[in-house]
Amino acid sequence: MRKRWIGGVLAGVLLLGACGDPGPEDSSADAVPKAPSSTTRQRAAEQPRTPSRTPGTKKPAAPKAPKVLYLGDSLAMENQNVLGSLLRDQLGARYRSAPYSGTTLCDYLDGTGKDSLVPDKHKAAALVRAERPDVVVLQFWGNAWGYTPCMDGITYDKQREKYFDRYAADAKALVSQIDAAAGADGPRVVWVLQGPDPITPERVRRVNGIYEARSKASGGRVADAGGTVAPASDRYAWAEKLPCTAYEREHPAYCTESGRTALHRGDDYLHFCLAPTTAKSRPCPTRSPGIRRMASEITRVVAEAS
Repeated sequence: MRKRWIGGVLAGVLLLGACGDPGPEDSSADAVPKAPSSTTRQRAAEQPRTPSRTPGTKKPAAPKAPKVLYLGDSLAMENQNVLGSLLRDQLGARYRSAPYSGTTLCDYLDGTGKDSLVPDKHKAAALVRAERPDVVVLQFWGNAWGYTPCMDGITYDKQREKYFDRYAADAKALVSQIDAAAGADGPRVVWVLQGPDPITPERVRRVNGIYEARSKASGGRVADAGGTVAPASDRYAWAEKLPCTAYEREHPAYCTESGRTALHRGDDYLHFCLAPTTAKSRPCPTRSPGIRRMASEITRVVAEAS
């Protein structure tokens, strides 16, 4: 197992900035099945019948479909099509995504200029001004190896406390810039909690703690998408495969191995796309249970936050 993890580390370091260009397949291959889930059907069945309106009364207004902006790194890059499908199908949401592989929070801050992997037109504040979203979803693994210039060479392995201090400061600055760009009626920010890391589990725990603290301080929300790809018995224990969920058992294409489902490829402990990762970054083009698990949890929280 140790050899396998070491190989995974090397693969993760090489692939972190490129979340998968598995080939010329149609990128809609990981689209959500059209059949409603058992949860959806159950909720629909449990809804009370709408009584007839009294003559002269106004028909209640339909719930507003939220407008959602999704930003993040390579995990968001591979998730974006599935999340968009779920948001549209379940919430009727309007949706815009602008993830960049290999990035961290500072890449989306104004003022980072040429030291950022994100162009000015796709900075968080610029997109908030242009899109006027109701919800901004932020998903970042917590770039810890110095891939992005705006981190000024601060890495987890060499400067751990400085890394966490900088990460917390960037989280605060990012929310401040989003709020300033939105004005009085700002969006609700949803922070996506990350899944287990077999190499540095404590790093992920503390990064998630930063997201939770920032959410609490600024009136945001957290979506524990990472918890959906961890064993029920241990939130921060990494697993390549887990028992199938009820949805996955109901849809056998997602229940890949006789009651268990593959979350990661054997050569990539970090990403959840089951197609081979290549240099060109793009949305995952193949059905991947881990991606759907995370996207479902994000969708659930967006519905509550809207």
